[in-house]
Amino acid sequence: MFKFENLAVWRKSIELIGFIDFVVKKFPKDEVYVLSSQIKRASDSIALNIAEGSQGQSNPEFSKFVGYAIRSAIEVVCCIHIAKTREIISKEDFDKIYEDCEVLIKMLQSLRITLNK
Repeated sequence: MFKFENLAVWRKSIELIGFIDFVVKKFPKDEVYVLSSQIKRASDSIALNIAEGSQGQSNPEFSKFVGYAIRSAIEVVCCIHIAKTREIISKEDFDKIYEDCEVLIKMLQSLRITLNK
């Protein structure tokens, strides 16, 4: 088992990826290579940065990757705002992703604080 697989924050990011994948399948076809692609890349980036930073890195280096993951989570939030503006995401899906990102960002910030001690 790899170190990142034991991290609750990584598992939470994988859950977000799954839900985002479910939601973007409902997006119109003209968004496939635009917004749906962007939000999927951003959500994938959260988990990828946690995994990459955790493996064999120093705490300061891992903290840097956690910062990248936080920025990717903020990008997801921005993407769902754009989707809401374009009226291509339901209020329920928007609210769930938004709340999941809030929780995830708090978890990432706590991890970064721990790494920086």
